[in-house]
Amino acid sequence: MRTTGAIGALAAGVTVLVTGAHCGTVEACALMGSLPGIRVDVRPPDAAQIGSAALRVCWDGYCDKAKLEFRPSSTSVPLPCEGDEPDAVCGASASPDGGKTAFAKLRELPEEPVEIMIDFADADGDGVVGARLRVTPEATYPAGPDCPKSEPQVRVVLENGKLTER
Repeated sequence: MRTTGAIGALAAGVTVLVTGAHCGTVEACALMGSLPGIRVDVRPPDAAQIGSAALRVCWDGYCDKAKLEFRPSSTSVPLPCEGDEPDAVCGASASPDGGKTAFAKLRELPEEPVEIMIDFADADGDGVVGARLRVTPEATYPAGPDCPKSEPQVRVVLENGKLTER
């Protein structure tokens, strides 16, 4: 059946809209990614004495190094919602939590066990604590579980002088 005029234009518009919605989902997956690396969090009271750290990560006979520059970390604090309806607008604000955080971008980080060695230093560069831990970086899915995986990451936390994976 052949359509003309306004009805034909409307049919073409609907086709584009449906196709566009499908493509938008695919594009969202393709446009989102994450950097490969290791996030290091330092919790209070350790954070008060840590200024920087030297990181070394090894696997399969290869090692990579990074210098960690810490910044203050924060936690999310919920704000009141504007109503009780399911679609009510709610919010949150960031509040300092007394900790510090840093991220080391490691280009070749694998999705297999790696050995992490971190030498933490104070603001003057003097050694405070050294830590060693075996962890397994995992692929990330920044666009959601239905999209392709992105680069592997792992998070470690120094708390009460002990380094653990989280």
